[in-house]
Amino acid sequence: MNRPTPVSSRLPEFTWDTLDAAATLAAAHPDGLINLSMGTPVDPVPPVIRRALADASDAPGYPLTAGTPALRAAITDWVARTCRTGAGGYGVLPTIGSKELVAWLPTLLGIGPGDVVVVPSVCYPTYSDGVRLVGATEVRTDSLTAVGPTSRVRLVWINSPANPTGRVLPAAHLRKVVDWARERGAVVASDECYLPLGWSTDTEPVSVLSPEVCGGSYDGVLAVHSLSKRSNLAGYRAGLVAGDPALVAELLKLRKHAGMIVPAPVQAAMVAALTDDRHADEQRERYRARREKLLAAFTAAGFTVDHSEAGLYLWLTRDGEECWRTVDWLARRGILAAAGALYGPGGSHHVRVALTASDEQVAAVPARLAQP
Repeated sequence: MNRPTPVSSRLPEFTWDTLDAAATLAAAHPDGLINLSMGTPVDPVPPVIRRALADASDAPGYPLTAGTPALRAAITDWVARTCRTGAGGYGVLPTIGSKELVAWLPTLLGIGPGDVVVVPSVCYPTYSDGVRLVGATEVRTDSLTAVGPTSRVRLVWINSPANPTGRVLPAAHLRKVVDWARERGAVVASDECYLPLGWSTDTEPVSVLSPEVCGGSYDGVLAVHSLSKRSNLAGYRAGLVAGDPALVAELLKLRKHAGMIVPAPVQAAMVAALTDDRHADEQRERYRARREKLLAAFTAAGFTVDHSEAGLYLWLTRDGEECWRTVDWLARRGILAAAGALYGPGGSHHVRVALTASDEQVAAVPARLAQP
């Protein structure tokens, strides 16, 4: 009997499994592990959100794939003020976290073998996973001139502020990407999960939905957002996509058929999160304080910080050292960081350090880095 080849065979080892050995070494430190490798929130879910979830817990019926009217209104208003759209006319849709949409977007767009998907040279691994799942061709580049004249480009991923580098792309650059993609009939998907976390007044993040980028037209553009970082809702799996209303309508149709639905209590929690900026501002200040302490600690220890002007990470290099050697050096001091090579060959001399550790753990980092 000829069994079909498992789809999983198209995928590499799961990103975080590659850090198991370093995690074991770091955990053996006498004072325990300080995990700076993943951007996993450690602070409590705000009470206003927890109350909304609990109040909506009696939910025996099927939820709406499109989201409740209250949720759609909350998403629309939040996108307008956060992405500075200037006007309505865009479609919105809740998603089961942002990673789910990132991984399945090529499938949902009907991309397949022979088609081309463009991703940043150093980027979130799930972009590549989505390309592998459909058997398309990936072009990894930061310069669209390197793509050439091919008409088979169907999707262009952009990520600003970027994971893992924290780099912010200016509006003029983003506008060129949108114009380039529109000329070829390709979709631009902008991963903007870190948009509210800009740390430099000189490089303020801008959304692909901003008029200065999309020209006031949402044709062919989608913006992906998440409440995981803003509201500590990684465990809730609460995300959203906004943009081209025709594309959003197509995504909705497919998601209805596939049962890709945000649970009703989570939809209620999303409404509470999106309509309350106070908790998000407070969380942002926690990350700002942790960033300042970690930035000072790693700089004092001889690390160079590249980009990192926004987002939840510091993009570090130790005298240009190969990233796995740096991961090992840190692990011997009880600190776990992510190897830059996990994000592409261009990251092979960097490590990514997350701001998502407790205040107590962040305070302990300078002494760890000073250990011989």
